[in-house]
Amino acid sequence: MGRILQRMRSDIQTVFENDPAARSRFEVIFTYSGLHAIWMHRIAHRLYRRKWHTFARIISQFSRFITGIEIHPGAKLGDRLFIDHGMGVVIGETCEIGHNVVIYQGVTLGGTGKERGKRHPTVGNNVVIASGAKVLGSFRIGDNSNIGANSVVLREVPANCTVVGIPGRIVKRDGMRIDRLNHAHLPDPMIDMVRSLEDEIHRLYDELKTLRKAYEDLRKDNTDPNSGQSKEVIRV
Repeated sequence: MGRILQRMRSDIQTVFENDPAARSRFEVIFTYSGLHAIWMHRIAHRLYRRKWHTFARIISQFSRFITGIEIHPGAKLGDRLFIDHGMGVVIGETCEIGHNVVIYQGVTLGGTGKERGKRHPTVGNNVVIASGAKVLGSFRIGDNSNIGANSVVLREVPANCTVVGIPGRIVKRDGMRIDRLNHAHLPDPMIDMVRSLEDEIHRLYDELKTLRKAYEDLRKDNTDPNSGQSKEVIRV
């Protein structure tokens, strides 16, 4: 019982460390769905390990109904996991999550098919997985890595990396550490592409204006001021 209470206190403290909106223990205990999902998962996981699979799944489904977070009772969760908001989070059966991990809403830690055995990702320590990211397959996300919002990660990520895009690609490795809670300012290759296209459109528009002005000047130069009749103009 002492070990259980100690872990619960650690979970509550983790909320305060990761969410500046948390004001009191009472508020955290009764209003944080991510915390409720983790606590109910521990009960379900204990039953799952004792082969009481049906009862474990019932608790898991009840937790999903209450919190909007689906954690398979077979998944292994480390200490000080923080699920922020959590709606739409899905964690698969063979998924393993390390310590001090932050997961935002809409994250999926899933598989890629009907293969048996280990088919879900292993997430290292001190990892941040931002909103809407999908990590699919049996591979490892290295320690201290950041997965950008809405990224789709399909292959292993080494330690100390930042991954963004669809499919996910590494954009920073062993470089300057990014604030582990700042998932809004990660580089996004899709946005960079759109901006590049926008710049090209502006360049073409300016070029068209220049050509149109040159055409109007050419028409004026080929107008006879005496007769008011236009001379033959080469059309472009």
